[in-house]
Amino acid sequence: MLIDEIKKANVQALKARDSVTKGILGVVMNKYMLLTIEKRDKNQEPTDEDMIKIIQKTIKELNDERAGYLEVNSPERADNCLKQIHAIEIYLPKMLSEDEIKAEIDKLDDKSMPSIMKHFKSNFNGKVDMSLVSSIAKTYK
Repeated sequence: MLIDEIKKANVQALKARDSVTKGILGVVMNKYMLLTIEKRDKNQEPTDEDMIKIIQKTIKELNDERAGYLEVNSPERADNCLKQIHAIEIYLPKMLSEDEIKAEIDKLDDKSMPSIMKHFKSNFNGKVDMSLVSSIAKTYK
C-alpha cells in the first residue's frame, strides 16, 4: 500500500536528517491516521485512493500557503512549501495530459458537460485534474 511506502520514506528522511521531507510526510501520515480512525467507526479500511486524495489535498493546501508567502514577500518559506510539494507529489499517479483528456472525450458518444465529468470522475478519479477536464469540456459545446 501507498502508506507503507510513505512510512519507509519517512524513516529514510529521518536517517538523512531531511527535516523538510520528514515534516511533510509526518503531516500526510497524521491525516491518514485520522482517516483510519474515522473509517474504523464505519468498519472500513482506508485505501490507496484515500491516500491519493489526502496527498492531493495537502498539495493544494501547500500551494495556497506558498501563494500567501509570496504575497507577503517571504521567498524562503515559499521555497520550503515547494520542497514539501516535491517530496509528496512523487506518490501521486501519473496525471492525464491535455491531449489524453481530449482523446478520451472524443471517444464519448455524449459530449455534454455532465456526461464528460461523470465519465472522468468514475474512470479516472485521482489520475486527472478535474478543473482541467472542465475547461477542456467547455470547448466541446
